[in-house]
Amino acid sequence: MDIILVLKSIILGIVEGITEFLPISSTGHLIIVSEILKFTGEKAKIFNVVIQLGAILAVVFLYFERFWGLIRPTERRFSGIRGIYLLVLTSIPASILGLLFEHRIKVYLFNPESVAIALIVGGVMIFVVEGVEKKVKYESLHHLTPSVAFGIGFFQCLALWPGFSRSAATIMGGMILGANRKVAAEYSFIAAVPIMVGATSLELIKYYNLFTSQDIIVFLTGFIVSFISAYLAVKWFISLVSNTTLRPFGIYRFILAILVILFLH
Repeated sequence: MDIILVLKSIILGIVEGITEFLPISSTGHLIIVSEILKFTGEKAKIFNVVIQLGAILAVVFLYFERFWGLIRPTERRFSGIRGIYLLVLTSIPASILGLLFEHRIKVYLFNPESVAIALIVGGVMIFVVEGVEKKVKYESLHHLTPSVAFGIGFFQCLALWPGFSRSAATIMGGMILGANRKVAAEYSFIAAVPIMVGATSLELIKYYNLFTSQDIIVFLTGFIVSFISAYLAVKWFISLVSNTTLRPFGIYRFILAILVILFLH
């Protein structure tokens, strides 16, 4: 067993878990940290998919009742067929664009320079959205409408740009469309599951032949660490957004972008 690889898997698992659902871009962080750790190449691609699944599972675990309600509908509006319909609407735009431009995105945007620009643009968006007075129309997930869900889906397309952050795009999109900050964040987490499961499944199918029995410990370690980190990060973030703005994350994005430009350019 390669201890160095296991340590790298722990570090990357922590990075993925903490950043996947915060508005700071998990993809951007993984690109940057992978460059620093020299953990790149084809094998790294499937590892990143595995730890992303760990983060997804953490959200399913945290919001189990919400997901169970999609299967066993209740009288609440965000359940059953209606809840599934909203999530499908949110997933459609980014799914289509992702399939059409996947190759170009990976060739031209998966690099530190592009990530730095995306971090800055996303940070500006956070400050603009938080600085504009908005009329809150939706105080609960059960109040969200199909048009809002579809609109959030278009904002989610911004996440195809590595470094922008799917979480930032959907939370800001939800707030622009009238959801309060907490509802926008919770819907962002839940809506992440179907599109991330779809994307990671395609990646696993594409790269499964790279996986060997010798990778089990490294991959399993990253998966578990990512799950735990994401679980803790999401719980902390939900409590945070109930009481404060997202501006600190915008500042963090600016600082990180500067460091990327200085040290990884």
